Amino acid sequence: MEREATMTGSQVPELVLCRRTVVAAVGAAGLAAALTACGGSDDSSYGGSQKPAESGSGAGAGTGTELAKTADIPEGGGKVFADQGVVVTQPTAGQFKAFSSKCTHQGCAVKDIADGTINCPCHGSKFDATDGSVKAGPATQGLPAASIVVEGDAIKLA
Repeated sequence: MEREATMTGSQVPELVLCRRTVVAAVGAAGLAAALTACGGSDDSSYGGSQKPAESGSGAGAGTGTELAKTADIPEGGGKVFADQGVVVTQPTAGQFKAFSSKCTHQGCAVKDIADGTINCPCHGSKFDATDGSVKAGPATQGLPAASIVVEGDAIKLA
Protein backbone atom coordinates (compact mmCIF):
# COMPACT_ATOMS: atom_id res chain seq x y z
CA MET A 1 0.00 0.00 0.00
CA GLU A 2 1.35 3.42 -0.93
CA ARG A 3 1.16 6.39 1.34
CA GLU A 4 1.34 9.96 0.21
CA ALA A 5 4.27 12.01 1.35
CA THR A 6 3.24 14.48 4.01
CA MET A 7 4.89 17.75 4.90
CA THR A 8 4.44 20.02 7.83
CA GLY A 9 6.14 23.37 8.12
CA SER A 10 9.67 23.30 6.70
CA GLN A 11 10.07 19.54 6.78
CA VAL A 12 11.27 17.56 3.80
CA PRO A 13 8.56 15.25 2.48
CA GLU A 14 8.83 11.66 3.60
CA LEU A 15 9.05 9.32 0.62
CA VAL A 16 7.47 5.94 1.13
CA LEU A 17 8.06 3.25 -1.48
CA CYS A 18 6.08 0.08 -1.61
CA ARG A 19 7.12 -3.17 -3.24
CA ARG A 20 4.87 -2.52 -6.25
CA THR A 21 6.64 0.78 -7.00
CA VAL A 22 10.10 -0.79 -6.73
CA VAL A 23 9.15 -3.74 -8.95
CA ALA A 24 7.67 -1.38 -11.56
CA ALA A 25 10.81 0.77 -11.57
CA VAL A 26 13.10 -2.25 -11.94
CA GLY A 27 10.91 -3.61 -14.75
CA ALA A 28 10.99 -0.28 -16.59
CA ALA A 29 14.78 -0.13 -16.28
CA GLY A 30 15.10 -3.69 -17.63
CA LEU A 31 12.79 -2.92 -20.54
CA ALA A 32 14.79 0.20 -21.38
CA ALA A 33 18.03 -1.82 -21.37
CA ALA A 34 16.53 -4.51 -23.63
CA LEU A 35 15.18 -1.97 -26.10
CA THR A 36 18.53 -0.20 -26.22
CA ALA A 37 20.29 -3.48 -26.98
CA CYS A 38 17.80 -4.45 -29.72
CA GLY A 39 17.34 -1.11 -31.44
CA GLY A 40 19.65 1.30 -33.15
CA SER A 41 21.46 -1.14 -35.41
CA ASP A 42 23.80 0.48 -37.90
CA ASP A 43 23.85 -2.59 -40.10
CA SER A 44 24.51 -1.36 -43.61
CA SER A 45 23.88 -4.82 -45.03
CA TYR A 46 20.20 -3.93 -45.37
CA GLY A 47 19.25 -1.02 -47.53
CA GLY A 48 21.65 1.79 -48.22
CA SER A 49 24.46 1.10 -50.61
CA GLN A 50 24.96 -2.40 -51.82
CA LYS A 51 28.40 -3.84 -52.45
CA PRO A 52 28.45 -6.11 -55.46
CA ALA A 53 29.51 -9.69 -54.88
CA GLU A 54 33.10 -10.51 -55.67
CA SER A 55 33.64 -11.82 -59.15
CA GLY A 56 36.91 -13.29 -60.32
CA SER A 57 39.97 -14.49 -58.45
CA GLY A 58 41.23 -12.65 -55.44
CA ALA A 59 42.21 -12.94 -51.81
CA GLY A 60 40.49 -15.92 -50.27
CA ALA A 61 39.91 -17.54 -53.64
CA GLY A 62 39.65 -21.29 -53.39
CA THR A 63 38.63 -21.25 -49.75
CA GLY A 64 34.85 -21.51 -50.11
CA THR A 65 32.32 -24.17 -50.87
CA GLU A 66 31.62 -24.64 -54.56
CA LEU A 67 28.04 -23.63 -55.32
CA ALA A 68 27.82 -24.26 -59.05
CA LYS A 69 29.54 -24.14 -62.40
CA THR A 70 29.28 -20.89 -64.32
CA ALA A 71 27.28 -22.73 -67.00
CA ASP A 72 24.61 -23.56 -64.36
CA ILE A 73 23.71 -19.87 -63.91
CA PRO A 74 21.69 -18.58 -66.86
CA GLU A 75 22.61 -15.21 -68.34
CA GLY A 76 19.96 -12.68 -67.29
CA GLY A 77 18.76 -15.08 -64.59
CA GLY A 78 20.10 -16.94 -61.62
CA LYS A 79 19.73 -19.76 -59.17
CA VAL A 80 18.69 -19.99 -55.51
CA PHE A 81 20.91 -22.11 -53.24
CA ALA A 82 18.52 -22.59 -50.31
CA ASP A 83 20.87 -24.72 -48.20
CA GLN A 84 23.58 -22.04 -48.34
CA GLY A 85 21.12 -19.13 -48.01
CA VAL A 86 22.35 -17.43 -51.17
CA VAL A 87 21.13 -16.46 -54.64
CA VAL A 88 23.62 -16.25 -57.50
CA THR A 89 22.73 -14.23 -60.61
CA GLN A 90 24.41 -13.53 -63.94
CA PRO A 91 23.05 -10.13 -65.00
CA THR A 92 25.31 -9.99 -68.08
CA ALA A 93 27.60 -12.56 -69.68
CA GLY A 94 30.45 -13.44 -67.32
CA GLN A 95 29.28 -11.13 -64.49
CA PHE A 96 28.15 -13.05 -61.40
CA LYS A 97 26.50 -11.52 -58.32
CA ALA A 98 25.34 -13.07 -55.07
CA PHE A 99 22.80 -12.00 -52.47
CA SER A 100 21.16 -13.36 -49.35
CA SER A 101 18.17 -15.55 -50.20
CA LYS A 102 16.28 -14.21 -47.16
CA CYS A 103 13.64 -11.62 -48.07
CA THR A 104 14.07 -8.42 -46.08
CA HIS A 105 10.30 -8.05 -45.62
CA GLN A 106 9.56 -10.94 -43.25
CA GLY A 107 12.40 -13.38 -43.76
CA CYS A 108 10.85 -15.80 -46.26
CA ALA A 109 13.21 -17.56 -48.63
CA VAL A 110 13.14 -16.16 -52.15
CA LYS A 111 12.07 -18.72 -54.69
CA ASP A 112 13.18 -17.90 -58.21
CA ILE A 113 14.70 -15.42 -60.63
CA ALA A 114 12.63 -14.33 -63.63
CA ASP A 115 12.65 -11.30 -65.92
CA GLY A 116 15.63 -9.77 -64.11
CA THR A 117 14.10 -10.00 -60.63
CA ILE A 118 14.61 -12.22 -57.60
CA ASN A 119 11.12 -13.12 -56.39
CA CYS A 120 9.74 -13.82 -52.93
CA PRO A 121 6.68 -16.08 -52.95
CA CYS A 122 5.33 -15.03 -49.54
CA HIS A 123 4.16 -11.46 -50.17
CA GLY A 124 5.33 -10.71 -53.70
CA SER A 125 8.48 -8.66 -53.07
CA LYS A 126 10.81 -8.42 -56.08
CA PHE A 127 14.51 -7.55 -56.03
CA ASP A 128 16.77 -6.46 -58.89
CA ALA A 129 19.00 -9.36 -59.96
CA THR A 130 21.81 -6.91 -60.75
CA ASP A 131 22.19 -5.16 -57.39
CA GLY A 132 19.61 -6.66 -54.98
CA SER A 133 17.61 -3.42 -54.71
CA VAL A 134 13.84 -3.48 -54.21
CA LYS A 135 11.86 -3.46 -57.48
CA ALA A 136 8.45 -4.14 -55.85
CA GLY A 137 7.33 -4.23 -52.22
CA PRO A 138 6.22 -4.79 -49.57
CA ALA A 139 9.96 -5.11 -48.83
CA THR A 140 11.58 -1.70 -48.35
CA GLN A 141 15.21 -2.82 -48.10
CA GLY A 142 17.30 -4.60 -50.71
CA LEU A 143 18.86 -8.02 -50.39
CA PRO A 144 22.30 -7.90 -48.75
CA ALA A 145 25.19 -8.85 -51.02
CA ALA A 146 27.00 -12.14 -50.43
CA SER A 147 30.64 -12.81 -51.33
CA ILE A 148 31.52 -15.26 -54.05
CA VAL A 149 34.57 -15.93 -56.18
CA VAL A 150 34.73 -17.32 -59.67
CA GLU A 151 37.69 -19.62 -60.34
CA GLY A 152 37.73 -20.96 -63.86
CA ASP A 153 34.24 -22.36 -64.32
CA ALA A 154 33.51 -22.77 -60.58
CA ILE A 155 31.47 -20.34 -58.45
CA LYS A 156 32.41 -20.58 -54.78
CA LEU A 157 31.33 -18.91 -51.56
CA ALA A 158 34.12 -16.59 -50.47
